[in-house]
Amino acid sequence: MTKIAIFGVGLIGGSLALCFKGKPELTVVGYSNRQSSVEKYMKRGVVDYATTSLREAAEGADFIFLCVPVGKLEEYVTELGKLNLKPGCIVTDVGSTKASVAECGRRLEQNGVSFIGGHPMAGSERSGVEAASTNLFENAFYVLTPEETTPPEALERLKNLLVHTRAHLVSVDANSHDEIVGAISHLPHMIAVALVNQVRGYNENNGLYELLAAGGFRDITRIAASDPIVWRDILINNREVLLKLLKDWNSEVEKFAVMLEALNGDAIEEAFQTAGEFRSKLPERRKGMIHSLYDCYVDVPDHPGIIGNIASELGSARINLSNINIIESREDVPGVLRLSFRTQEDLDLAMELLGKTGYTVRQ
Repeated sequence: MTKIAIFGVGLIGGSLALCFKGKPELTVVGYSNRQSSVEKYMKRGVVDYATTSLREAAEGADFIFLCVPVGKLEEYVTELGKLNLKPGCIVTDVGSTKASVAECGRRLEQNGVSFIGGHPMAGSERSGVEAASTNLFENAFYVLTPEETTPPEALERLKNLLVHTRAHLVSVDANSHDEIVGAISHLPHMIAVALVNQVRGYNENNGLYELLAAGGFRDITRIAASDPIVWRDILINNREVLLKLLKDWNSEVEKFAVMLEALNGDAIEEAFQTAGEFRSKLPERRKGMIHSLYDCYVDVPDHPGIIGNIASELGSARINLSNINIIESREDVPGVLRLSFRTQEDLDLAMELLGKTGYTVRQ
């Protein structure tokens, strides 16, 4: 029997637990320092058993997943280093920065214990164990960052276990990971926060900014609402990469300033053209670090009960609608509904159904 210990059974840790739980050769143990969390894990059935004892969870484990915030990782590694971990035990994490984590994890590499950094590039608009799902990692990239000293057999054992997630496994060195993820996730989060705060400043003198910033502005800056504590730790841990990226970003913004000052319409057009061409090559339906929006917009007449009718149509077809938002609804003017779904499959089915029913649907 293979024992898997998961420290931090939230969205990521809980989803991993569900991927492993129920396999006859695997036992999944959840750890939290709060008894209320342990009881919640057991009540929701995401683990085989749970404990508030770090020693009980870790000792004898074949695999330990540290699904804790990056800022707490060193604390957990220090505690694990005091224990008599099973020879051959593999310790891994799920954080979005890897170089600093690798340095921390090297402390555990003794007595046959291996630390292999990991980063499942999938997420959700929800958080906590309540949002855990066996499908969270399916078709997502799961990045592993082994060291040159990592025993090949240890890496192979971890890969064989992670097959249960149905993710696409990719191995890369920790520094390259941080550079890439910094550019495609960490930098966009900083830009979104800066942009929202810029508009917030303007709004202090003119409330129309807030009033008119609905729709597109809210959508493109939604990641600015991410957890402040989590992102504080991520940015600090990847600061060297991000400082370079910010310099490059300032350079790109300065190019637009030069174009505008020179009234260079051709250069502006070319910038949009080249960006559009590159963006069109990006995978549309693969899970990534910034979770996708599965939204569509429906034009609806101003008739009583029309929203209920749409919801009933979707419910009868067993299509799971996660949210509905009235974008515009005025007397004698067609309204617009934004329908949100949890999966691409539900979105596709909904658009097909509503289109056949006579509604005008678009993304």
